[in-house]
Amino acid sequence: MSRADWLKKELRLGLILFLYLFTLLFLFVLNEDIAKREMGESLFFSGFAVFNALILTKVMMVAEHIDLARRISTRRRIWVIVIEAIFCTVLFLTVHALERIVVGLVHGQPLSHSMPSFGGGGLCGLFIVSLIFFVSLLPFFTFKQVARAVGADRIQDILFGHPGSH
Repeated sequence: MSRADWLKKELRLGLILFLYLFTLLFLFVLNEDIAKREMGESLFFSGFAVFNALILTKVMMVAEHIDLARRISTRRRIWVIVIEAIFCTVLFLTVHALERIVVGLVHGQPLSHSMPSFGGGGLCGLFIVSLIFFVSLLPFFTFKQVARAVGADRIQDILFGHPGSH
C-alpha cells in the first residue's frame, strides 16, 4: 500500500470515527441540556462534543492500530465485539479522567478537585456512564466485525448500492 493510499485510509477512518463519536457526544450534551432546562437552567454549548470527539477519535485510532480484535480472533465474533467495546469504554473514561486531572493541575487546582465525577459521582454514576458508552460503542464494533466477515466492499454495496444489485 502506497503512502497516499495509507493516508487516504487513515483520514477516512478518522472522519468516520469523529462523526460517530461527535454524534454520540453531541447527544450527551443535548440530553444534559434538556435536563438543565427542566430545572430552569440553561447549558451553554462550549464545544464539548467537538473537542472531546477529536480527542477520543485519536484515542480510538490508536486503539484500532492495537487491533485487539485480531489478537482475540479465536473467540466468537460476539465476544470480540463485547471485548472491544469494553476496552474502548475503559480507555475513553481513563483518557477523560486524565484530561480532567491535567487541566485541573494546569489551572493550579489540587488533585482532589481535579478528579472527574462521572454521572453525578460515585460508583453508580461511573457504572451508568460506562454502560452508556459501552452500549453506544456496540454498533460501531458490530459493524466493523460484520464488514470484516463479509468484506467492506460487500457492505458498501449493500448499504449504498441500488436495491436488487446485490
